Amino acid sequence: MYRRYSDKFKRPMVIIYPGEFHVSSKEIVATVLGSCISVCIRDPEAGIGGMNHFMLPGDVRSEEMFLSESTKYGMFAMEQLIKAITDKGGKQRNFQAKVFGGGHVLNFRKSDGNVPESNIEFVRAFLKMEGIPIVSEDVGGYAGRKILYFPDTGRVLLKRLKSTIDSRLIEAEEAYKIRLFAQKDHLGTEGEKEPGKE
Repeated sequence: MYRRYSDKFKRPMVIIYPGEFHVSSKEIVATVLGSCISVCIRDPEAGIGGMNHFMLPGDVRSEEMFLSESTKYGMFAMEQLIKAITDKGGKQRNFQAKVFGGGHVLNFRKSDGNVPESNIEFVRAFLKMEGIPIVSEDVGGYAGRKILYFPDTGRVLLKRLKSTIDSRLIEAEEAYKIRLFAQKDHLGTEGEKEPGKE
């Protein structure tokens, strides 16, 4: 997580990296997405919201959406975000979601299946299960995305990235992918590990 002041928007900004989330009522929350997903959740009555940035380490089919080992990473990311918003006074009955990412940007092994599509399907299923409506989404495709989220108003500024080759955040997403898949591959021999922990 990196904090700076945005001269353009005259307010503080928090840049989140893969595996992170942030909740605020005043700061801009920003990230760059490749194959990962970011979900922005907001309580419009409380004027508070947040964003996460995560990936499922492997292909997840719809019939095993909440039974797969891979989905625990997404469940953890979503539950963290929801809890942090409610801890700051948000009410889940008021929540609205915006979903971004899941692009075919990173390279995966054939055995991993369609990870970007699994990320998208998981988020849609999770939000439906929790009764949180998706009010907008921009997912899939073959480009990275830069996202600026304004939790107080729900506004999102999105820029598609023509080239992600020089992006440090996309490089961070690649490193995050490698770590997640290594953890998933070693589960069973080393025991379960909390997502995001070495």
